[in-house]
Amino acid sequence: MNRRNPEFQVIDITAWPTVAYTEFDDDTRRVFEARMQAMLGYARGDTIVQIEQSTGVNRRQLYRLLGRALSPHPDGRPFGFRALVRYKRIADYVRLRTVVVRGERGSRGAAGALSQLLEHYPTLAAWLLLQVKQRRVSLGQVHTDGHLCTRLRGLQALHDGFLRQCRDVGLTAVDYPFNTAGHAIRSLSRRVRAEMLHGFGTAARAAGASHLKGLPRVGDDVKIAATRPYQVVEFDGHRLDIRLKIVVRDPLGFEHEFEMERVWLLVIIDVCTRVVLGYHIVLASEYSRYDVIKTIENALEPHRSKTFSIAGLGYGAHDGFASQRMPELAYAVWERMKLDNAKANLADDTIRALCEFIGCVVDAGPRHSPDERPYIERFFGTVASRLSSRLPGYTGSHPRDLRRALADPKGNLRLYVSLGELEELLEYSIATYNGTPHSGLNNATPLEAMEFFVRGRQTMVTWLAEHHRRTLCLMQSARRCPVRAYLDQGIRPHVNLHGVRYTNSVLATSTHLIGQRLLVYMNAEDLRCVRAFLPDGTELGVLDAQGAWRVVPHNLKLRQEIRRQKGRRRADAAAGGNPIEAYVQQKFIQAKKTRKAASELAHAVRLLASAPTVRTPAGPARASKVPENLSPITMPTPATPVAEAAFVDPAPNGPVRPRKLTISTGQVF
Repeated sequence: MNRRNPEFQVIDITAWPTVAYTEFDDDTRRVFEARMQAMLGYARGDTIVQIEQSTGVNRRQLYRLLGRALSPHPDGRPFGFRALVRYKRIADYVRLRTVVVRGERGSRGAAGALSQLLEHYPTLAAWLLLQVKQRRVSLGQVHTDGHLCTRLRGLQALHDGFLRQCRDVGLTAVDYPFNTAGHAIRSLSRRVRAEMLHGFGTAARAAGASHLKGLPRVGDDVKIAATRPYQVVEFDGHRLDIRLKIVVRDPLGFEHEFEMERVWLLVIIDVCTRVVLGYHIVLASEYSRYDVIKTIENALEPHRSKTFSIAGLGYGAHDGFASQRMPELAYAVWERMKLDNAKANLADDTIRALCEFIGCVVDAGPRHSPDERPYIERFFGTVASRLSSRLPGYTGSHPRDLRRALADPKGNLRLYVSLGELEELLEYSIATYNGTPHSGLNNATPLEAMEFFVRGRQTMVTWLAEHHRRTLCLMQSARRCPVRAYLDQGIRPHVNLHGVRYTNSVLATSTHLIGQRLLVYMNAEDLRCVRAFLPDGTELGVLDAQGAWRVVPHNLKLRQEIRRQKGRRRADAAAGGNPIEAYVQQKFIQAKKTRKAASELAHAVRLLASAPTVRTPAGPARASKVPENLSPITMPTPATPVAEAAFVDPAPNGPVRPRKLTISTGQVF
């Protein structure tokens, strides 16, 4: 080989991995430096004679070293200068001779025999790879100081199967591996271990890992550092590690306690200042896209102060929320939101609300990588250590957590934290967190950091447009609902949405809209009314639900559950009555048996607690409501249905002329 060899004509020696040769002993260092100078001289274009005279490396050795340096390394790069180290092996040992057994134990002179066997019988090699892929043998890691020590589990069963495969291919007792003392079990162990440790993914899955994490992001995926408020925010959900109860008071005044499912806490936190911008509590086993959008609304709207019923709780002088302490931050929007790959986070409605309505960039990041959102994960750790772990009914971080046993109320529901108490505790804890010195902010509080940037440095902040503030419902996806009417029955124009009729005074008198499809935007947390727009985009107004659905606040999930229950019991539903009241009564009975029914009951009575006391058909809903922190919650009295107690007919001014009662067909609630 010489310079006419195309492989040696163009050499990019700057891309070769280097070696810390200064730590070698004198002899090894002297040999390495001579070889390195020979490579550098060859790359500069020196003649072979000059290289031999200056370094003492002859031309045969020079070309052999060049071939070694240009050979590929398992890490994907060339060996480079690493191939110049004395006694460095760049290829695996390949056995050429057949196995000849020597010695009493029959194990000498068998180096490379297993590799030779697998090369001669590819079916054995394929079977062995299949066993590793199917996790027939697992890998256990023994933690030692600075060394990777592994242990194979299931090796004996794998070895027995390997011997059966060897017999199937025609190997006899005089052939390898049957002519050795251990039947090559140690060689098989080394081979399987090397196959598992060939890549980190294979080794991690063999050890029981469900997913991989910790891979550094390069190029366009490099983390963007937040240098000002509202530049980057993080969103995530955390299921609180605490057992809860709901307290319900029946019409006779007796209190009933039921254990419910654990709830979710959804939070949006600012990366630069660590301020929690908004949060939302979800009373369900999983949160949906509507809950994500509700959390976004809570982060945008001015925070409403809460009235605490627990003694000792309140807002401190330096506690609170950003929009509560600095009113100018109401409806401030962010530039980038980092979240995980949950289905609710990546739903079309959620992406549309963030990208089109808010106008921010959505960064979902790689899957199963909570380290990409360290600030929100650290906040949830703070909630667990400062709140959840100090309450009775704490479930612990794992089944063997000692704190779980210490906080176990032994089935005494009276010691459990109620839902209303949890809401107050979370409000107090998050407000206190915003006013507590943070080590990542040089011991400044998150609110002080926010005030420093906004009022001190007068950092530019983007606000939501004024017309969008009045129409936050536009964050939901629009539904195209046809306008229906029945002229022969005298039923005015209306639209049907989730089994309920919606109309208003304008739509009820607009005969020309019959058959057209309106754009309907709904608030999933309150379906008593929706906003409707004409097909050309102009606003039609607010449409009110008809029947009892207009009176009692309810969300989409509650309506779907009631309709599902009503479909199962059509005979009972046809007898009349309030469907919401019937649903609450049924969940009240089922709550004694299942925690899921108790959670659904808590969700229903939580909405009923905010029901208006009076609503007249001629005007909008009154603002008078039961306080949100009412606890315990009173059940609706069967003698006074919600529909009857909520409507007050105006007093007649003159003689009342009787008219014919007409009850139309279809959904009336």
